[in-house]
Amino acid sequence: MSGITRRLATASLIAAVQAFARGADASTFSVNPVQIHLSAKVPSTLLTVRNESTQELRFQLSAFAWDQTPQDQMQLGPTDDIVFYPPLVTLAPNEERKIRIGTSTAFGAKERAYRVFVEELPHLDRPGETSSGVTVLTRMGIPIFLEAARVAAEATLEAIGARDGRISFQIRNGGNTHFVAEKIVVRGFGSAGDVVLDRQIRGWYVLAGRVRAYQVEMSDEDCARITATTVEVQIGKSVLKERLDVPSACRP
Repeated sequence: MSGITRRLATASLIAAVQAFARGADASTFSVNPVQIHLSAKVPSTLLTVRNESTQELRFQLSAFAWDQTPQDQMQLGPTDDIVFYPPLVTLAPNEERKIRIGTSTAFGAKERAYRVFVEELPHLDRPGETSSGVTVLTRMGIPIFLEAARVAAEATLEAIGARDGRISFQIRNGGNTHFVAEKIVVRGFGSAGDVVLDRQIRGWYVLAGRVRAYQVEMSDEDCARITATTVEVQIGKSVLKERLDVPSACRP
């Protein structure tokens, strides 16, 4: 199994948006930047929150340490490493506020990952409901990375297999800095070289020292026809690619 080790260009990612409720009266606001990198030379920066709605909005900020499982589940934990001011913000329509964000911890040999959340709070005049009976509150999570003293990037495509009607593989980050698997393409080929299966998977962050596991389901018909599969992963300007012969992909 081949690997690739090189510096990888960091890809931007739009901040994750989580709706606390559903309804038609959602307010609008934006944050910039959508990703924060802190280093020993630049230990703090400014985050701009802008109210793009026609009503006054209130926000609360919170920060968490960020980890992930092989199944890409986000794991958040308490932290005192990230500091910010002010923690509460009230913005009039079309008003913006800059929030100072920094760290109180030392930079080490491995990148550390965090998330700061900008959470909309209920309006003081109507804390429970809008005129439609539903309050929609938005929570944006912005990734924060504390850069390693010396960046070493390493991405490996490994553990490719095809069995029980599934194609499985892993993307391993053996380096000390995160990367983003921007595009993942899984293809299955018949005995004549024809493309039987062509799937594109949306990738995401793979944090330093972590592994991300994937599975692609095959129909019984496709599974019976596929004799080989390839997996391609685009990370910045680099592409990882592996091929596997799968004569028994449908057997238990």
